[in-house]
Formats: sequence, structure tokens, C-alpha cells
Amino acid sequence: MTPLIGQYPDATGHFGPYGGRFVGETLMSALLDVEAAWNAVKHDDAFFADFRAMLRDYAARPTPLDHAQRLSAHLGGAQIWLKREDCTHTGAHKINNVVGQGLLARRMGKTRVIAETGAGQHGVATATIAARFGFECKVFMGVEDIRRQAPNVRRMELLGADVIPVTSGTSTLKDAMNEALRYWSAHSADTFYVIGSVAGPHPYPEMVRDFQRVIGDEARAQFFEKTGRHPDLLTACVGGGSNAMGLFYPYLDDPCDMIGAEAAGEGLDTPRHAASICGGSPGELHGAMTYLLQSDEGQIHEAWSISAGLDYPGVGPEHALLHDLKRVRYEGVTDDEALDAFQALCQYEGIIPALESSHALAVAMREAPKRPPGQHILVNLSGRGDKDLDHVLQLLKERRAP
Repeated sequence: MTPLIGQYPDATGHFGPYGGRFVGETLMSALLDVEAAWNAVKHDDAFFADFRAMLRDYAARPTPLDHAQRLSAHLGGAQIWLKREDCTHTGAHKINNVVGQGLLARRMGKTRVIAETGAGQHGVATATIAARFGFECKVFMGVEDIRRQAPNVRRMELLGADVIPVTSGTSTLKDAMNEALRYWSAHSADTFYVIGSVAGPHPYPEMVRDFQRVIGDEARAQFFEKTGRHPDLLTACVGGGSNAMGLFYPYLDDPCDMIGAEAAGEGLDTPRHAASICGGSPGELHGAMTYLLQSDEGQIHEAWSISAGLDYPGVGPEHALLHDLKRVRYEGVTDDEALDAFQALCQYEGIIPALESSHALAVAMREAPKRPPGQHILVNLSGRGDKDLDHVLQLLKERRAP
């Protein structure tokens, strides 16, 4: 196999035919400034020493690698392991990337940071780092997600962020990103846009991946220390796909299977899903070529998921390439399967996962009984589920109703 680590993106920000920078003139200058700043630090040992120190002392890394013994015994077959990103400060993997971009924003002399958010975890992480560094902070969030993720809205406001309700379109993550990009185009002189996933225009897919790869770098060392080998299968949920790229990237040249869990919602045979690879086609979204949900005329379809963090009609361009190369398999997980996985982890391991992470766990629960007990499945448990409790309890009540 041709080595994949370090191959992508190319100098123009492309991952094969995907990626790039398809934006209007008003945004190009801001993106070129971010690219220049990123190029100046991405091989700078001092910058990454600061990054690693802050992850250790502020974000509570390294996160544990946990053997889910009771769940594995219940399912039979392969052993399930959890990379516990739910144990970080703010409760999800988002803090890794935000620490890195916050350090970059401070180096560039910016005084304000903005972000888009769906599930709210990226917004909380951005508000957290803004408070730590003394930035003004604005977080754009669809009103539908504000309703579903009220606890995280309260957290952002307590941290001093201004949460901007977005009512356009479907009032979810796509629309929040649209509004954030509009705001940035008019305020880039003093504002840094902290994009939360491996999506969007160059250099964000590369930059976010390289900040999130701490997940896979840690897991690779931890798993080998505990077992003397690599996992047979890695699973992670994929909306935009930052937690998945963070886990997958350091393993790309190793003999591990990988499955990205997309939100199949009410089913891939219905219009109510958010599976951009399983149910989409190549096109341009938010400044990059990638797979997305669209009509034959190129109109963006509404995405749907039980999980606000996966409710996005596109995917990071590196995931699009890994799909085409058949290095990663992408599978749909329905809302019901995610709810079942959510309950199973609560019941058997005493861990309340985020609904996003429950999609990845559902793939592991699907795969484990098919594999022998000597195999190992590593799940990226990308976040904790306290933000989802009211939503989940209502959904479970509706499922029990006659």
C-alpha cells in the first residue's frame, strides 16, 4: 500500500480531487492570512510544545484507553475498547482543535474568535478558550440546535460567549457555518474563525486534522502498551469528521480496518438522514469539494439526525478521498441503532456517551459478534452525553408510547 500519512493535502489544499478553496474574494484574504500563519507554525517545535503542554495541563490529556469488558462479554466475539475523549475538559474531543487554533489566533494578534456549532461542544470549547485567552467570542448556532442542546447554550453564555441564533435554512449546523463565514468576511481584521471540523476551505481540513491527531497518536501508543499489537478495527462517528480523522490518521499506514459511522437517521432509503458519503455525491460545500447531500441540480438537501453534531450535509474532503481509495469504509447508523448503543453503554459500562459517539459504538456492537474473541475493536468515544439527556429521555419515552 502506498503510504498515506504526509501525502495530503497538496500545496493547493487538495486531497486528490477534493478540498481546495472555493470562496469569494472577500474571504480569500482572510484564508491566505490563516494559511500563512499555519505554515509558519506547523513544523515549529516551540509552538507544538505549547500546544502539548496546554493539552496536558488544561485539557486533561492523555485521555484513558478503557476496555469495555462487560459490554464485550454481553455481545460476544471481539473485544471493545474505548478511547475516552469524554474525559477531556469540556467533555469532548473538540477542545484539542480549539486549543491549537486559539494559540494560532493569539499568535496572529486577533482579539475576537467566532465559531459555528451544532451539538454545542465546539461552541463550548471555543468559549472556554476565549475566556482563557481573553478573546471576545461569538458562537453561531441554529435555533433548532439551540432547542436540542440547551445545556450547552447555558454553558457558553456562562463562559462569556455571545450565542447568535441562526434562523435561516434548516436552522442547524450548515446554516450556522454559513452565517459564521458571512460574519468573518466582514470582520477578518480582528477576528479568527475557529472552524470545528475537518471541513471547509484550505487550510482548515489539514490544520484541524493535525490538531486532532493527538487522539490517534495517544491511542496507538496506549493500545500497543496494553496489548502488544494494533487494533483490528477502528470506529468513529462522521459528521464533518474531525474526531474520526483524529483517530484514523495515525493508523492509515497500519493494517487496521476502519469504519466511519454516518448518521442514517430514519434510514438511507428515506430523505431523513445525514449520510453524505453513503447517500451523497461529489460537489462543493463551504469552500471545498467533497461528498454532500444534493439534488441532481446541485441544491443542498436537508440533513437529518437524532444527533445535532452529525446533522450536516457534507463531510471533510480527506474522508471523501479515503472513501474513494477504499482505505476507510463508511456505513450508516440509524437513530434507533444509536439510541440502543447509548443505552447499552450506560447499562453495561456506567458511561453515558454523546449521541454522536453512540453511532460509532453502534458500528462496534454490529461488528463484534461477527469477529473472534481474539480480535479488538477501538471506538472513539468522542464525547459525553450529559448534553443529550433531556433529548434522549424524551425520545425513549416516545419509543415506549403505544
